[in-house]
Amino acid sequence: MEQNLYKNSRVLVTGAGGFIASHLVEQLVIQGATVRAFVRYNSRGDIGLLRFIPEQVLRQVEVRFGDLRDYNAVVGALKGTDVVFHLGALIAIPYSYLHPREVVETNVLGTLNVLQACREIGISRLVHTSTSEVYGTGLYTPMDEKHPLHAQSPYAASKIGADKLVESFYCTYDLSAVTVRPFNTFGPRQSARAVIPTIISQALTSERIRIGNLTTKRDFTFVLDTVRGFLLAGSVPGVEGETFNLGTGKEVTVGELIDRVAQILGKELIVEQERERFRPEKSEVMRLLSDFSKAQMRLGWAPEWTLSKGLKQTLEWIQEHLSSYPNSVYQR
Repeated sequence: MEQNLYKNSRVLVTGAGGFIASHLVEQLVIQGATVRAFVRYNSRGDIGLLRFIPEQVLRQVEVRFGDLRDYNAVVGALKGTDVVFHLGALIAIPYSYLHPREVVETNVLGTLNVLQACREIGISRLVHTSTSEVYGTGLYTPMDEKHPLHAQSPYAASKIGADKLVESFYCTYDLSAVTVRPFNTFGPRQSARAVIPTIISQALTSERIRIGNLTTKRDFTFVLDTVRGFLLAGSVPGVEGETFNLGTGKEVTVGELIDRVAQILGKELIVEQERERFRPEKSEVMRLLSDFSKAQMRLGWAPEWTLSKGLKQTLEWIQEHLSSYPNSVYQR
């Protein structure tokens, strides 16, 4: 991990209680940044996955509760910061089928609030989080940043809208913004909403894996590689207004993932496909495979973790935190 990129920087991370964001917060503190974490308010004072950050690191983080849909809360969180990493979003695709309005309000209008606040306060760099889901099923592979955008779910549509708002603020107001587009990030702390923790948590407690589509292909990127991409996107000069894919350039099917986990554990697994875990037919994204050459050329970024090494690290973490993974429940 690049060192001291953010020494003495004042940084805000939205969606800080989430998977990637919690790792980003941790790395920013380690690098000497003054970090404010914006977490969606709840009456329990739950800081999400930030609770897994080492205590000596977490003590240095200022946690600010609020909602991205509340402009005053966003402005208040941004005041006094130089760099903003905007990861706050509702990201579950099945949830977007059920509640598209909430997803759009949070992801699109929430991003608009962040953009307007950044412009009002005058930050030095905004790093906005996109997703490979905006591409839809690959029309060609590997997929570069020029690949057409295709909204196959309300979630993907909301992220396309957010991405285009960021683009418009760069073009219209010369806002210093960079968009990063991670491909299927995985690793410790990820919830059972995602496919790799779903497979691992079931494999650790049962011989049966209940899953949806086995043939979809994904480009899985380890979380520390993704975080390194964020850090570079927020610090490398001269890349304002650009979008960068963060992926490995390698793909694997869900069925192959199950085989990999079985090999690591040294056990046979019985696979049961469940209809409720399938996406609607026209909404299923069958293949995502990144071309990360632009990030390599412009940011100096390339993945360092192999899938096998990342899976072993993830499995070890989930094994130590199995109580957080109720594998009898399908998490939307």
